[in-house]
Amino acid sequence: MERIRKGDEVVVIAGKDKGKRGVVLARIDERHVTVEGVNVVKKHVRPNPMKGVAGGIVDKTMPVDVSNVMLFNPDTKKGDRVGFKVVDGKKVRVFKSNGAVVGAKQ
Repeated sequence: MERIRKGDEVVVIAGKDKGKRGVVLARIDERHVTVEGVNVVKKHVRPNPMKGVAGGIVDKTMPVDVSNVMLFNPDTKKGDRVGFKVVDGKKVRVFKSNGAVVGAKQ
């Protein structure tokens, strides 16, 4: 079970976008995630009439390492570490600072 999943709100803790918050758009592999509005680069794209791509310079969101992001805790309004606990026979993610279940509605 991964600590950071698609749809989680995270805070960047290292790199050029340090301090930015965003939602995880996709999990690329075990070590990388793409975060909305974070690590955006300009890519030169060659036109491809077969796919309908016009070409030019486009903004593209590149992956960041999972070690550079922390899950955002809405209670403390900060990034927080994540642990695991078994609740009612199910393994759930919990915040280390206050023990609240990740994604649970208050």
